[in-house]
Amino acid sequence: MDFLKSAVASAISKGLAFPYAFGDRVDLDPSIWTLYNGTRREDGSACSIFSFDVTANKARLPLARNALKKLRTLRHPGVIKVLDTVETDTYIYIATERLVPLRWHVKRKSLTPETLKWGLFNIARTIKFINDEATSVHGSLKVASIFTSESGEWKLGGFEVLSNVKDDEANIYNYGSLVPDASRYTPPELARGGWDAIKRSNHWVVDSFNFGVLLFEVFNGDYIGSDQAGQTKNIPPTMQTGYKRLVNANPKSRISVANFLDMGQRHGAFFDSPLIKLTDGIENLGVKTEAEREEFLDDLDKVTDDFPEDFFKAKVLPELLKSVEFGGGGAKAFGLVMKISTKLSNDDFEAKVSPVVISLFANPDRAIRVCLLDNLPLMIDRFTQRIVNDKIFPQVVGGFTDLAPIVREQTLKSVLVFVPKLSDRTINGELLRHLAKTANDEQPGIRTNTAICLGKIAKNLGTSTRSKVLIAAFSRSLRDPFVHARSAALQAFAATCEYFSPEDITSRILPAICTILLDKEKQVRDQGMRTMEIFMQRIRKAAAEMPDTVLPPATSSDGNSNGAARMSTPQPDQGIASTTTSTWAGWAISSFTNKISTAAGEMEPSATAAAATLSPQTNASRPNMLSTASTSNLHRQAVRSPSATQPPSRNSSSSNMGGDSFFADAADDVVNDSAAADDAWGSLDDGFGDDDGGDAWGDNEGNEDAGPFAPKKAHTTAATTSRSVCGTGGVQPFGNEEAEPDFAGWLAEQEAKKKGGIAGGKTLPKGLAKTSTPSAPLAKRPAVKPAAKVVAKPAAKPVAKKINFAPKNNNDDDEGWGDGW
Repeated sequence: MDFLKSAVASAISKGLAFPYAFGDRVDLDPSIWTLYNGTRREDGSACSIFSFDVTANKARLPLARNALKKLRTLRHPGVIKVLDTVETDTYIYIATERLVPLRWHVKRKSLTPETLKWGLFNIARTIKFINDEATSVHGSLKVASIFTSESGEWKLGGFEVLSNVKDDEANIYNYGSLVPDASRYTPPELARGGWDAIKRSNHWVVDSFNFGVLLFEVFNGDYIGSDQAGQTKNIPPTMQTGYKRLVNANPKSRISVANFLDMGQRHGAFFDSPLIKLTDGIENLGVKTEAEREEFLDDLDKVTDDFPEDFFKAKVLPELLKSVEFGGGGAKAFGLVMKISTKLSNDDFEAKVSPVVISLFANPDRAIRVCLLDNLPLMIDRFTQRIVNDKIFPQVVGGFTDLAPIVREQTLKSVLVFVPKLSDRTINGELLRHLAKTANDEQPGIRTNTAICLGKIAKNLGTSTRSKVLIAAFSRSLRDPFVHARSAALQAFAATCEYFSPEDITSRILPAICTILLDKEKQVRDQGMRTMEIFMQRIRKAAAEMPDTVLPPATSSDGNSNGAARMSTPQPDQGIASTTTSTWAGWAISSFTNKISTAAGEMEPSATAAAATLSPQTNASRPNMLSTASTSNLHRQAVRSPSATQPPSRNSSSSNMGGDSFFADAADDVVNDSAAADDAWGSLDDGFGDDDGGDAWGDNEGNEDAGPFAPKKAHTTAATTSRSVCGTGGVQPFGNEEAEPDFAGWLAEQEAKKKGGIAGGKTLPKGLAKTSTPSAPLAKRPAVKPAAKVVAKPAAKPVAKKINFAPKNNNDDDEGWGDGW
């Protein structure tokens, strides 16, 4: 047996039987113990280690052994929790929960009055238990005997002389004076009559006096001797009466700690505080009824930031999490969890709170969901982007389609919190699809918040889809019947102005905003004006950076390269109205004028030379020119009666008629100068659309040479059918220039042609129609038919581009010009 004992002792001495590692030494008041911070080798958890060196303190070995024994056997929440113990011939080790001496907090005065009351309450309950249930006396109650745990709770130690009064050989009678600083804390009766005086009065009177001294010490920081007992400096007024009775010099006049505890727990007394109620009921939260739980949570919500954080982290938070997840604590309990978790470190939050929060997002309870979304800003930074994107957000998106409007609205508001943690693919895919649904929500407030949300997350959207999405969403909101939705869309447009190109602004955004400038609501109109001005500043800036023109300089036949640009440039002295009119209406005329002056020296003096110049081969190779020339020749024949010696020909030209035949001269100019003709008519064709040209010239199908000035009947005389083109496009009798133009008659003629026309819808052009004047026998003109065939066939292709200089007699002027311009 002796061999086995020596082997065990040797193993213990080598540290094999004590599975804890020593750390830093902790400063203590004078004590028989040396305190170290330690860790458990198995899992690295924190602990504290009390060490007693037997060889150095053999005289106090009975005190160390008594403390070891009482700590092993005495179990109470207010007593230090022992993890493991080792006793050898050379040392005693006691491993406990991680502790901090109360003296540290007292010296730094880091504890609030409410926290001090809470600590005294815990010690009072522990002393009551020792005095009443254990029928023992502590005998060494002071600040040096008290420690604080990781949860901030006060834990009672210093059991060196703790003794049962029924034991006549108790340590307190024999070794009480060996406790360090015993003389300073000894009650007056023991200082006078020794420790045996305990037997002559109630056993609890020693602990009552020491508890009063403890109360004075924690509020004042230090206790020198019995002379300070009874002084009320810094002691709360509500506690002063009980305090004086505790430190009364006469043992028979003292009250027990149990009585002091009862005094403090009365309604409105010093121990009736929210913090004490909280700590007293937190461990039983899971078994409370619903009414009791609601009352408890209401009291917990009243707790201020002055209370100990460690207690909430270590004790309250785990119980609340259990209540939320399993015990039906609901949204109120979770709100308290978030309030406490704001003071947790990231590691503690990830270990204790994060798993519960992730599981709660899958909870179908709407109250829990709303509470989670409300508190999301407090915890979103604690989650990694991967957790948010892969685990939390997929559970949140179900709220966009929830039947309860409050859930949809809270989900929409949470987007601003989620976006920084979401991937680009999630934002531009799933998120935008859900926002498109909320933009059409039946609740106007949700539609309004959608526009606001899009405006705030615009910077997070993809550049390829951002402008398209924002313009479509905000333009839709501008048509919303809800006034605040329209106002929000305008503000969102203004806030995201930088993301739109000048082209999008002018073509898509400004037209949409213009419709809102005369809104029925003044606030919308005012906001529309402000938004319009913001976009106009962008447009002015963009326009100022653009070049004056992108057209290359045109080179004319006379070497003047500025002619094309000078044609439509308004004069500086012209007003806005005159400039607009001259630019719009004078452009084509100025083009004609420049071309005529350029080709003035090239015109043939007689019609015969012009006819000889235009051969059928030349005309066939230039159909556009030929069509224009044929049209002009037809006009000339309309104002001339055919002579008996010269048969009418489509390629023959009449003599120059001066100012009365301006368009005929322009046609001659086109025939003789093909380059000038291409520029002038090409420009006009660009200005007038094909439809406009077709409508102006009437129905030309089957009658290639018919025009607006065709004769009404085939037997009309030459004097009656002779017309000239005036500046306004009207038709007037050639022989009477003062008479009114017969425009109504010409319109009636056009209507008649549309309904059937002459000779089956194929009326002959002027000059080729039979007349009643037998001035020239038309039957003997065999040279006319081949010429007509050669000229007419190639002229049929560009008919769609013929120009009508006569005004239409209907209300389609604006539409026709609008399409052309």
